[in-house]
Amino acid sequence: MSSEDTERAERLLEALDPDQRSVAQFVSGPMAVLAGAGTGKTRAITYRIAYGVARGVYEPTNVLAVTFTKRAAVEMRERLTALGVPGVQARTFHSAALRQLQYFWPSAIGGSMPPLIEHKASLISAAAARIGIRADKALVRDLAAEVEWSKVSMLDADAYAEAVRANRRTPPGDLSVDDVLALMDAYQEAKEDRGVLDFEDVLVLTAGILQDYPAIAQRIHRQYRSFVVDEYQDVSALQHHVLNLWLGGRHDICVVGDVAQTIYSFAGASPRYLQDFAQEHKGARVVQLVRDYRSTPQIVSAANTLMKGEHSSVLKGAVKLVSQRDDGVPVDYQSYADDNDEALGIARQIRKLHDNGVSYSSIAILYRTNGQSENFEAQLSEAGVPFLVHSGMRFFEREEVRRAMFLLKKQAATLHNQGIDQVDVVHLVEDLLGIAGWSPQAPQAQGAVRERWDNLNAIVEMARSSTNDSFICFVNNLVEREVSQAAPTTEGVTLSTLHAAKGLEWEHVFLAGVSEGLIPISLAQGENAIEEEKRLLYVGMTRARDHLAISYSRSRHGGGNRQRSRFMKDLWPREERSQVGASSARAGTSKRSAAKAAHAEFEESNSPEVVELFERLRAWRKAEAEARLVPAYAVLTDKTLRDVAIAQPKTLTQLRVIRGIGEVKIDYFGSQILAIIRGEEVQVETEPA
Repeated sequence: MSSEDTERAERLLEALDPDQRSVAQFVSGPMAVLAGAGTGKTRAITYRIAYGVARGVYEPTNVLAVTFTKRAAVEMRERLTALGVPGVQARTFHSAALRQLQYFWPSAIGGSMPPLIEHKASLISAAAARIGIRADKALVRDLAAEVEWSKVSMLDADAYAEAVRANRRTPPGDLSVDDVLALMDAYQEAKEDRGVLDFEDVLVLTAGILQDYPAIAQRIHRQYRSFVVDEYQDVSALQHHVLNLWLGGRHDICVVGDVAQTIYSFAGASPRYLQDFAQEHKGARVVQLVRDYRSTPQIVSAANTLMKGEHSSVLKGAVKLVSQRDDGVPVDYQSYADDNDEALGIARQIRKLHDNGVSYSSIAILYRTNGQSENFEAQLSEAGVPFLVHSGMRFFEREEVRRAMFLLKKQAATLHNQGIDQVDVVHLVEDLLGIAGWSPQAPQAQGAVRERWDNLNAIVEMARSSTNDSFICFVNNLVEREVSQAAPTTEGVTLSTLHAAKGLEWEHVFLAGVSEGLIPISLAQGENAIEEEKRLLYVGMTRARDHLAISYSRSRHGGGNRQRSRFMKDLWPREERSQVGASSARAGTSKRSAAKAAHAEFEESNSPEVVELFERLRAWRKAEAEARLVPAYAVLTDKTLRDVAIAQPKTLTQLRVIRGIGEVKIDYFGSQILAIIRGEEVQVETEPA
């Protein structure tokens, strides 16, 4: 190794912080990087590869970097090229496996590899019909997800039945386990009849070839000698199996992940492979990245507080973030009367931000389910705010974008055939996209019209910002983005589910609908599912760089009784806190202040009907206390009355669930409380007990 190479390698390390540097310098043997959100994990691992190449430890073509999205793979290749390492393979698990499967299929199996199906719906429908199950679109979608989960979890029939029981997993559509197993068999037969493979088959068959053909496995081992795996907390059993076959008993592997961002357990992902990495690979070095360069201290503090108190099994491998940013503005917490009011309030705040110079593309509204976007779309349109729905149709699949790409590709081919390349890229792009519907001025209309213009304008802006004066190169860049689904930035507020937002970031994030039933979602059953919902909220919070606003609405359409999420207990302002054990006048004052704050919060967070019921319960309690010659709290506390007013139990069994009401008070007061809830008049006994 020359002195110049040594000097170049050391210069690479100068761009890293101490923790990132410890990742980059360790270029041989097993390593696990526990990297929190915004800590520069991609930077650390790309510099590690570049440093290893500069030191002569790696040949670029012998390194395989595995990512979970095409977008991440493109980003990693671009970063490595910028660092002078263009030959590294950066691919998704499926892309890498598919490449190998296509190459070795003729020699291992013979003939041509069957085509891949993009969607399972038609085959699932055919399989369901074959065994006599009537399946609508929703059930077909759920059955497809169940098939995928079973395959990536590597479950045979017996293992599937046991996993359903162990995970308290409910088969789709109220079907029995036997029904689902029969559907899976019928689905496999339908694939064979049509001569096609599905997405999961790529990994299954690659694993089979590597196991059954040692000579092929040896060729893979010679080709790839070092591995880097990003988002390792999201690895499934099947992906982990394929990875071990690629390794072939070797341990030259670096994995990166964050167990606090495990949000795909429902799809077969498991953080245990990251948590147990050091046991699986003896002598592994474990490095933590905790310096958060993305978010302000206020946002980081809120995210850390959210995750505090999780069980040790969940916390294993999680890191506590330390913000490297200057102080910012406090996290904003807001409740609204109903969903429409929440959407209106957020739309107004966004318009105000934009009026103060903030670009729409730096703002996002995040929510739990796709169905929540409707209100936001309506209110943003009414306010004249452009937006794009991130979890909707992919950018390059939209009709206007497809037409634009057709025109651009056709023109690039014409120029190539004529031997012409040096043209005015911007003007040519503008002219061509004008045919597709673009105009120099944004349309006044909102909604779909504005969204189509924004999509086309994103391509125009790419041309304007391009440093390459070659039209053909510009189009080739677009084609590469199209293949990897790396959409350009559009000038509009992003609307996205929390799941779809993972891996992205914005300056301003509005986390909407943070209420019980949505976060955690009502479908989440059991401790593990609830904890995953908390991690999902954590992912949403850590998308924000400068400003985070968290909100919920007290009802869907008004008059409801929706409560804010339990996850907000330690975060929401003026949260009622216990004063048990306090004494002295000071403690008494604190108690009174807490009581006032609790009541103010109660009135703010609940409908007038709930508050009115509480007042009726309190009037009844006062009469009972006076009749019995006891303090009011000896009958029932304010907190218990508030819980009753919110829950509005209809039976004594339901009433027993409320904290503060035991069997004695059920006997004395149960029937009266239920009568008050029903709106009936209640007579209080005048004789003290």
